[in-house]
Amino acid sequence: MSELFIVVALYAKDGKEADLRRDLINVVEPSRREEGNLRYELFADQSEPRRFVFVEHWASREARDKHHNEGDHIRYFHEHGAANVERTEIACFLDRIA
Repeated sequence: MSELFIVVALYAKDGKEADLRRDLINVVEPSRREEGNLRYELFADQSEPRRFVFVEHWASREARDKHHNEGDHIRYFHEHGAANVERTEIACFLDRIA
């Protein structure tokens, strides 16, 4: 198993920035407490208030997959908060090379 780094940028629907910000903040702490999580940070773009960026670091792809597929807080976001997302701008799964 090797570490996994992820960068995801979500773009809020017009007028839904505050709602999406709240919903995304609600997944951060439960995600940080999950087994295999090494880093889970949420950022807001200084120049574009509709863009939110996650930077994640997982001990393994299996840990990340368990988080994404089994986490109650993630499931809740997909059922409720995802409606405020206009689009996913980027989703990069990265291997550290240096």
